[in-house]
Amino acid sequence: MTTTRPAARVAAADAPVARVLPLLGVPHLDREFDYLVPESLADQAIPGTRVRVRFAGRLVDGFLIERTDESDHAGDLAWLERVISPEPVLTPRLLRLVELVARRWVGMRSDVLRLAVPPRHAAAEKSVPDPQPPLGVTEGPVEIPTGWADHPMVARFLDAATGGVPARAVWTVPPGRDWARALAALADSVRRRGLQVLLIVPDQRDVDRLTAECRQVVGGGAAGRDLVVDLSAGIGPSARYRRWLRAVRGHARIVVGTRSAVFAPLPEPGLIVLHDDGDDSFVEPRAPYPHTREVAAQRSVLDGTPLLLSSVDRTPEVAEYVRSGWAHEIRPVPGLVRALAPRVVAFTDADPTQARDVAGGRTRLPAVAVTMAREAIDVDAPVLVQVPRKGYIPTLLCGSCRTPARCRRCNGPLRAGRMDAVHGPVDLACGWCGAPEPGFRCVACGSRALRAGVVGTGRTAEELGRMFPGVRIRTSGGGEIIDTVPAAPAIIVSTPGAEPVAEGGYGAALLLDSWALLGRPDLRAVQNALRFWVGAASLVRPAAEGGRVFLSADSGSPVAQALVRWDPQGWAARELADRAEVGFPPAVHMVAVDGPATALSAILDELRLPDEVEVLGPVDLPPGEELPGHDGVDDPERMLLRVPPVLLAAVSTELRAVVVARSGRRSADPVRVRLDPVHIG
Repeated sequence: MTTTRPAARVAAADAPVARVLPLLGVPHLDREFDYLVPESLADQAIPGTRVRVRFAGRLVDGFLIERTDESDHAGDLAWLERVISPEPVLTPRLLRLVELVARRWVGMRSDVLRLAVPPRHAAAEKSVPDPQPPLGVTEGPVEIPTGWADHPMVARFLDAATGGVPARAVWTVPPGRDWARALAALADSVRRRGLQVLLIVPDQRDVDRLTAECRQVVGGGAAGRDLVVDLSAGIGPSARYRRWLRAVRGHARIVVGTRSAVFAPLPEPGLIVLHDDGDDSFVEPRAPYPHTREVAAQRSVLDGTPLLLSSVDRTPEVAEYVRSGWAHEIRPVPGLVRALAPRVVAFTDADPTQARDVAGGRTRLPAVAVTMAREAIDVDAPVLVQVPRKGYIPTLLCGSCRTPARCRRCNGPLRAGRMDAVHGPVDLACGWCGAPEPGFRCVACGSRALRAGVVGTGRTAEELGRMFPGVRIRTSGGGEIIDTVPAAPAIIVSTPGAEPVAEGGYGAALLLDSWALLGRPDLRAVQNALRFWVGAASLVRPAAEGGRVFLSADSGSPVAQALVRWDPQGWAARELADRAEVGFPPAVHMVAVDGPATALSAILDELRLPDEVEVLGPVDLPPGEELPGHDGVDDPERMLLRVPPVLLAAVSTELRAVVVARSGRRSADPVRVRLDPVHIG
């Protein structure tokens, strides 16, 4: 019997060596390897394509980074086995961004690529037309978008953005303004100049709302469907890849998506807009855990794409952008905010004269709040009641004034080793540095008493039902979120961030249990509380139309005054200064290293850190935290590195070297590195 040998492979005549990044998921193998390109694949194997190669005896997927004439490898090269798709999805710009994110967040390029490039679907590639030739930028003066006449500075921003200048701006949404409609009009003005726009929002609810507004502005119908695409995990992998290709090939001119859309490699980028950067949904839960705001900022610097950060509030991170001159504010005309804002009244629930309803019984609703709600219902307007959601991490608060209990050494949150039925929390220690606290005294009022903060929402609905018989009470939150409510008498009880939009605005909003938000053992507790309050209050009618807001907080506190005066920008600037004084982000970077005690001890011995870097801990991993995929770890701990911004690159490089070395030694102990985690502890 005669057997036929397969024909010998012949290397490509031009640039026969392919540098390939295999997607191996192992730190010490996060590098390119050289392979020979067969002549049969020479035309398909172009930089940026997905390929398949043989590594350690098995076939693995990877990305072709470049083609060269020679290899530095002294031995024989293996062959490139297959080009999975001729689509060059890893563009040079995207590759630079992926490498930057991997370095900054101490991660692997393979992990970042899984976030940046959606899985391939062959049918989707065939259904999308070939790449569209560049349209080119339309010349002429920039028209102020519809609804932006009261923000004259937007014309200068658009002039710079469409003129190729790497403009960066910050816009604080005025109260009562429909942010989705405003951003859609802005995006359409850039689109009509021949450029693409990327709009990034926290969740699917916002994607649906903004996409609808964009299609309405573009023209609706087939034109809206063709020019506007939405990218989110909820639409399914095939549809998402098809829409992603429409954007990458230049057919979609306005792209709306959630956090992973920040990587979308648009061929004609004209503007990136990121809305509500303070939302925790912008923190990627998978390695290397980048924050979408920071990725957008890095992308703006890397390729010069204009960036707009919009929000109803102001985070200290964005305040730092403005303070340093890296970004500039798009301010409204004087007096606009005052004209649109509702009247805000703040009372602490510690005042017994305010803690009685009109019937004289004890209640969480002070008399002034009850009066506000009844007056709004009398004029056929809905009332919004915001209560903290269930499931917040238990906290320790001052038993008298409810100020969060903090460490005297590093200002971290105090935790109790156990709860005593008589004496309350005992065995106190800091959740960051681990220092014991034998003699707690509140910095605000001097009290030695402590209490555990708990949150419940059931009693709110019960009280409202008794106090407002005959009025419809609806809830929004969790798995049942209401998008809109009619202009009719009703009480809407909502958790933060789930507030529906009311037709014509709410007549009143009651923001209850402020201590539960402010008392969380988290650096950003006050920041998040103000964000939730401003978001809810912005849905209320202007004061001139009777709109009023009740806030159950000390009227003299800076955060309450920020809402009363409607000045989230001023609060963020002061908060930034306060954090700089005590060494908190964004004035410094905090790097959290999580793992078993033995691994953290070994890493600390290997690290060569500058003297300016402060090591805090190790301490037990904060409650509610876990190491994904590392269920076998007993008693995981956390070590914090406080890093000055100028040293971040050096510290990230040093950390990565240690992680790679541990991977090469096949260390069994799992370790997680996170830069500036939202919840430090």
